[in-house]
Amino acid sequence: MKRLDLLDETDRQLISLLQVNARESIAELARKLGVARTTIIARIERLEKNETITGYTVKLGQNVLSSELNAYVGITVQPKSNQAVVVELERIPEIQLLCAVSGEFDYVAWVKAINPEQLDHLLNQIGNIDGVMKTTTSIVLARKIDRSAT
Repeated sequence: MKRLDLLDETDRQLISLLQVNARESIAELARKLGVARTTIIARIERLEKNETITGYTVKLGQNVLSSELNAYVGITVQPKSNQAVVVELERIPEIQLLCAVSGEFDYVAWVKAINPEQLDHLLNQIGNIDGVMKTTTSIVLARKIDRSAT
């Protein structure tokens, strides 16, 4: 696993700028970082080659209409069931992100569903996995701050 804190300051700043605007011109990136354009080109190529940067994406604006539902699902599992539960959760393509967390839940899943009926089906599917004791769901109503790449 790559660690951003092990990169030098210029690479970290470059990645940060690209996360804000991946379409920023090479010339503008070079100006903002105070380095040559060729330096930016070489660094981006290296970061892509070593898979620190694995792609670029489009983020839709908050005002773009979508019937898609996003929800966070807190998942509590029985002791010693973690590995088996994660294997089953990996089989559900609507789970976009799964994080092991401290606190009330063992895992938090970011789920995307096309409508409330599909979300209901997904929640039943997750809840019926052997080892899952409880799920708690929060549907995302609006993004107030979004610094994610997706």
